[in-house]
Amino acid sequence: MASIKVNGTETEVPDPSRNLLSFLRYDLGLTGTKYGCGEGLCGACTVLVDGRPLKACMTTAGAVAGGSVTTIEGLASDGRLHPVQQAFVEESAMQCGYCIPGFIMSAVGLLNRDRSPSREQIREALAENMCRCGTYQRIQRAVERAAATISRGVK
Repeated sequence: MASIKVNGTETEVPDPSRNLLSFLRYDLGLTGTKYGCGEGLCGACTVLVDGRPLKACMTTAGAVAGGSVTTIEGLASDGRLHPVQQAFVEESAMQCGYCIPGFIMSAVGLLNRDRSPSREQIREALAENMCRCGTYQRIQRAVERAAATISRGVK
């Protein structure tokens, strides 16, 4: 039977053909990963697979077998928010909040690759995420804040 590590816990995948988003939300109860468009266009379902952003609605659980999946629930540790989560709170970078887990996961993926991205790199990394509330400027500031925090070595 296939297995994947989800937020640090090895998990068996009974049906490898099951959509990864459905597996996370309905089988594991990790509802922080949102269903948005179902076509990979809005980014609400973004998770990290081996540290890289992936649209969970566009792949199967079997396609990531043997990998490590991180959802929004898996970012905080030791009772502390991840620096990107903390920056989103401090910048009030959310309104309804529905899209925010996807933005945060995309931002974490970016900062995993580049701890000091330029403004343009941030915009490019988040270009596949949509916010219907239009908080893009606050989201941009939050990612810049998180990058500064991470660059100082704060985890």
